[in-house]
Parts: sequence; structure tokens; C-alpha cells
Amino acid sequence: MNLRFVEAFHWAASLKSITRAAEKLHITQSTMSSRIASLEEELGVVLLDRREKQFRLTVAGQRFQLLAEKLLSLQRQIKQELGGSTAGPMALRIGSIESVVHSWLPGWLKEIRSQYPDFALELTVETSPVLMEQIRRGAQDLVFTSIVGSDTAVRSRLMASMEMVFVGHRDTHKNRTYRLAELAEGDLITFQRGSRPHQGLLQLFEESGLPMPRVHAISSISAMVQLVEGGFGVATLPRASVRELTRRLPLRILRCEATLPPLQIHASYREDPGSSLAELVLESALAFARRTQGKQRGQDM
Repeated sequence: MNLRFVEAFHWAASLKSITRAAEKLHITQSTMSSRIASLEEELGVVLLDRREKQFRLTVAGQRFQLLAEKLLSLQRQIKQELGGSTAGPMALRIGSIESVVHSWLPGWLKEIRSQYPDFALELTVETSPVLMEQIRRGAQDLVFTSIVGSDTAVRSRLMASMEMVFVGHRDTHKNRTYRLAELAEGDLITFQRGSRPHQGLLQLFEESGLPMPRVHAISSISAMVQLVEGGFGVATLPRASVRELTRRLPLRILRCEATLPPLQIHASYREDPGSSLAELVLESALAFARRTQGKQRGQDM
């Protein structure tokens, strides 16, 4: 039995789509259909119900999916025990929100590259909802977001949270400490409407009993930094994302009597019985993020 045919069926069943499975395996849709058809011919059963446009497994297909996962898991175990898992280039599709890209992600990717010289990266920077939809469809191998999805086939791990701070222009904001009401007198800038930082900022004012301030929703950290640098207002940003920027730009992290809710970061991936790559890379990311956060706390003390 050709395990590439088994792998093709597994991903079609997992992603509930011939097209998305073909994209996952970097093959054409016709090749994907041909592999599944060949597998059906060899087994002597119909695995996919092709009578309707909606993707549906037959009873035999549902049973074989469980066996396919075991076969691919066994293949992975054999490769690991015989030392074959390190052969060939390592390609990984990673999706991330900007907050992570502007903090520990570059350092972690550098570490991964030193461990895997043939590492090939496909990086997508998007909002959390878009990335969760991409991991659900199998378009990403690993994503770092501020939310978790509801797809039962997608596994998520909670990572170290990111401290959120107010950031203003160094020449405009010279007070040692600010009250929340003082910051509300000007323009406040945060992430896109409905995001965790946006909701956290509004919640902070609601709990304080203060009137809702004028809030601008921006989806780009770079754009927010440009606005603050130009004197437009005060932004709420992850401390780790702006720590280096304050050293070369006229920005200042403002001390405030009120504390913004931290930004929770989640790492999500789709289990692959034929490869442990996502899990291995994720463990590396978790460890690197913890080390980085520990170092930064020591520097801030």
C-alpha cells in the first residue's frame, strides 16, 4: 500500500476538502483525486461519497481514516527510530499576529535556522481570526494568535502573555505617571475593532467609571508607531514590541495608574500523524518565548 495515497486520503478527510488537501501536500487537485481513487481500487471499497457536491466520507471511509492515522503514525515512528526524520529540507508554514512578529519571533526563527540549516519558511502576518481560519483549512502548519478556534482537529497551547502598555511621544508626554483620565483627554490608538487589545481598553474605561474616550482602531503596529511618532495620540502596544523602538525613536512607555489587560498568545496547529514537525517546533517556540520574557523582566527591573 502506497503511504502517499494514504496520506492524501487522511488530509482530504481531515480538512473535508480535496482542494485544501491538495494545497496542504503541494500537489494538484487531479493528482490528489487520482491517489484517492487508486487507494479505493486497491482496497476494493468506496471511501468518498461523490454523489453530492458536499464532502462526505462513506462508512468505510470513516473506518479507514482511523486506520490511516495509525499507519502514518507508525511511519513517523519508524523514521524517528531509524534516523530518517531529519532527511531533506524542512518546510514550515507559520502564521503570526504582528505583536509576536515585533517581539520574540525573529530571534526564535534564527534559533530554528541554526538547528535546521535547510529550514524553509513561509510566513504570513495576519489578524487572529484570519489565521485561525487558515489553520482550520490546513493552509498553515502553526499559527500564533490572540484567540483559539473551535475546530476539534486543531490543537492549541497557551503561551506566555504579553504585557500591554501605553506609548506616547517623548516630547509631549513628560509626566512621571499618568492617570487614566489624563490619557483619555487626547486620542487613543489601539488594535482593530473587536480585537483583544481593543476590548481590553474599552473594558478598562468601563470598569473605571470614566466616559468612553475617543479610540482609533488600527490593524498595524507600524502604522500605530508612525502615528504616535507624528504626535497623533497615545497607543496601547505590547511592551515587548516597542522596547527596542523607544531606544531609537521619540517614543516613551507611559506609566499609568491603570493597568491594561495582558495580551494572551495561543499557538495552534493541526495534528499530523505522519510528522511531529509542528509539535517539535512548537515546543521550541514555547521555550524560547519563556526565556525571552524572563530576560526582558530582568532588564526592566
